[in-house]
Amino acid sequence: MQNFINGRFTDIDSTRLLTITSPTDGRELALMPCSTAADLDAAVNAAKAAFPAWSQTPIKERVQVFFRYKYLLERDLQELAELVSEENGKTLGEAIAEIEKCIELTEFATSLPQLVTGEILEVSKGVECRTEHVPLGVVASIVPFNFPSMVPNWTIPNALTLGNCMIIKPSEKVPLSLARIAALLKEAGLPDGVFNIVNGDSEIVNAICDHPSIEAVSFVGSTKVAKLVYQRATGQLKRCLALGGAKNHLLVLPDAKPDMTAQNVVASMSGCAGQRCMAASAMVAVGQVDHIIDKICAEAGKVIPGKNLGAVINRESKEKIERYITEAEQQGARILIDGRNTVVEGKEQGSYVGPTVIDYVKPDMAVAREEIFGPVISILRTNTVDEALAIENANPYGNAAAVYTQNGSLARYIIEKANAGMIGVNIGVPVPREPFSFGGWNESKFGVGDITGKSSIEFWSKLKKTTTKWNPEAGINWMS
Repeated sequence: MQNFINGRFTDIDSTRLLTITSPTDGRELALMPCSTAADLDAAVNAAKAAFPAWSQTPIKERVQVFFRYKYLLERDLQELAELVSEENGKTLGEAIAEIEKCIELTEFATSLPQLVTGEILEVSKGVECRTEHVPLGVVASIVPFNFPSMVPNWTIPNALTLGNCMIIKPSEKVPLSLARIAALLKEAGLPDGVFNIVNGDSEIVNAICDHPSIEAVSFVGSTKVAKLVYQRATGQLKRCLALGGAKNHLLVLPDAKPDMTAQNVVASMSGCAGQRCMAASAMVAVGQVDHIIDKICAEAGKVIPGKNLGAVINRESKEKIERYITEAEQQGARILIDGRNTVVEGKEQGSYVGPTVIDYVKPDMAVAREEIFGPVISILRTNTVDEALAIENANPYGNAAAVYTQNGSLARYIIEKANAGMIGVNIGVPVPREPFSFGGWNESKFGVGDITGKSSIEFWSKLKKTTTKWNPEAGINWMS
C-alpha cells in the first residue's frame, strides 16, 4: 500500500507493516506500512498549497469534478464492488448496494450549488446584509472498516465541493477501496493536493487530531474511540464530529405483519454480517408475539454463510461475537438459532458467523447492553409498550430505534418516546436518504450537526456575514 499525496501514490518509509487479509478466505491482499507524522505533514502541506486555488474556484466549477466522478463510479461499479467484497467480506450484492449509495451521495453533492446560495436583504435604506458559506481549509476524515467506500463518500463529495481540501485516513483493515477512489477522483479532474490519503493506525489518528493546520475532523467508528477523538480534536480547538457505536432496539407489537416483520428483522440483523451501526441488535417482544419469533427463526434459517451472508472482518471479531453468544447461553438465555463454529466449505480460513437468534435475554446481560457487531439479535420480552420503551430509553446509545405495528397511534407514541436520532416504522434500518442527514444521539454521536445531507453544509463550511452601505446621503437611523 502507498499513500496518495499531491495527486500521486507515494511510498511509505516505515518498518511497521500490517498485513491486509480477506475475511472471506484469509488470503493476504496487501502489506500496509504505517505512516508517520512526517507523512501526515507532507499531506497537509500539499492540501494547504492546493487550498487557495481550489477554494477560490467558483462552486459551480468545483462541482463539475463530481459530475464526472459520479459517472466514473457508475462505469466502474462492478470492479469497485468486487474490491469492497474482497477486503471487507460482505456479499457482492451488498457491495454493489454500497457503491450505489456512493453514487447517491455524490449526486447530492452535485446539488450543493443550489443549496449554498446564501441570503441577501436590504435591512435599511441603502444597507444590505449578506451571508455566504466559505470553506474551512484543510479538513480530515477518519473512516471505519465496515463500509470501505460508502462512509468515505459521506464526507469526500460534500467537503470538497464546499471548497475544502482533505486528508483521509482509511481503516487499516480495508485500505484498498480508498486507493481506487483516489484514482477515480484524479481521473475526474480533481486538482492535485485537494484530496490526500494517509494510511496508518492510531498513531496517525492522534497526529491528525493534534495537527495545527487541520481545521476540522470527522470520525466514524466505535464509541470508545469516538470519545477519544472528539476530546483530543476539540482539545486542540478544532471542530469535530465523531460518530460512535449503537445498540438499536426493534419493538415488535402483536399486531405487526408477521411475514414482513420477520423478513425485515432478519435482514436488519444479518445484512453486512451485522457490521453496521444501524443493524438490529436487540428486539423487544411486546406481549404475545411468539408466532412472529417463529417466523424470524424460519427466515434466519434461509441466511447461509458464504452465500447470502458475508464474513465478519477478521478472526478476532468472530471469536468475540461467539463469546457473547456463549456468555448469554451460560446466563440462561435460549439460543434459538446458533451461528457459532461456522465454517464455509472451500473458505475454511474465512471469518464467518452464522445468523444467531437469542431468546429470553435479560436487560442486564452483555448481549442486551453492548454492541456486538455481528449477525446476532437478542430478544427481550415485555408485557407493555411502556416497559419496552423503558428498556430502549435505558440504552446509552442513540443511533436508531424501530417499531413494527399497524397501529398509527402507538407508532406515533413510540416515535415521540424513543431516545434515538433515527426512527423506523416497519423499517429495521431507518437510514435517511439524501438530502436528509445521517446521525444519532447520546453515546452514538459527539459533536453538533451531521456530516451528510443538508446538515453537513454547516459542518464543512463557515458562515461569513457582510453588511454594506453605499449611500451616505441617506438619513441615519438605528438600523444603519
